Amino acid sequence: MGPLLAAGAAMAGVLAAWSAVGAAEHGLAGLVAAVGPDGPMGRVLRPLRAGRTPSEAERRRLTMLGALALLAIGWLLGGLVAGILLAAGGPFAASRLLAAARRRRAERLAGSAPVVARAVADALSGGHSIRGALAAAAHGLDGPAGAELQAVAAALALGEPTDAVVDTWRTRCGHSAYDAIAAAIMLQREAGGDLAGLLRGLAAALDEQVRAEADARSLTAQARFTALLVAALPLLAAALAELGHPGYLVSLVARPLSALLIVLSLTLQLAAAVAIRRISRLRA
Repeated sequence: MGPLLAAGAAMAGVLAAWSAVGAAEHGLAGLVAAVGPDGPMGRVLRPLRAGRTPSEAERRRLTMLGALALLAIGWLLGGLVAGILLAAGGPFAASRLLAAARRRRAERLAGSAPVVARAVADALSGGHSIRGALAAAAHGLDGPAGAELQAVAAALALGEPTDAVVDTWRTRCGHSAYDAIAAAIMLQREAGGDLAGLLRGLAAALDEQVRAEADARSLTAQARFTALLVAALPLLAAALAELGHPGYLVSLVARPLSALLIVLSLTLQLAAAVAIRRISRLRA
């Protein structure tokens, strides 16, 4: 009877494990669907993916999501009081995430500027007018640059003036490369000339600029990562100490001298992070 019961238990264990794998697979699929672009979480995170300025309702949802995430992290690490204190930084965390998303979008737009100039130049060489060239260039590009050109093509299809559409496009991109492309288009409309050749020469110059900016980022990457690692080590050590001995951080804060030293160290770390960020920032 013993071996039979053991075999039955083993078979039941295998079936239970198989059911758990299936449940985990369905749960993961549901999580992916929720976080996807069309899911509820994806709709909340859409401004971060697009890198655009969110509406007031989208900003409120992002702030609420950041506050809940910080509350959960703080509650797990230091208890309810720590979670509430961290959750108070939800608006700041949301604003920083939005700023980082806009910065990544600006970098991608700047990197795509030479491709945009060449695409418009190729469409002009193919016999399109400037309005048709902007619309044709939108079909071969993806990412933020492609989305911006698609918005330009949609505005032109509605019959809006070319000058107004190009000026809005330049303002929306917010980079000197697109200022130069817009200036070339406006100059050709007023004075004539070979716009395709001008855009190809501009694309070559923009390639050099993008390459120089990439070299500058790579040269400063090690220093920026080291600074971030050094700044994060005390925080990681504090988190590990709290996990190993719950209440340790509270006991430190309860002592006036320890609390003063912690505040002083955090202030110095913040000042160092700001200084390093300003030093390593690329100027246009």
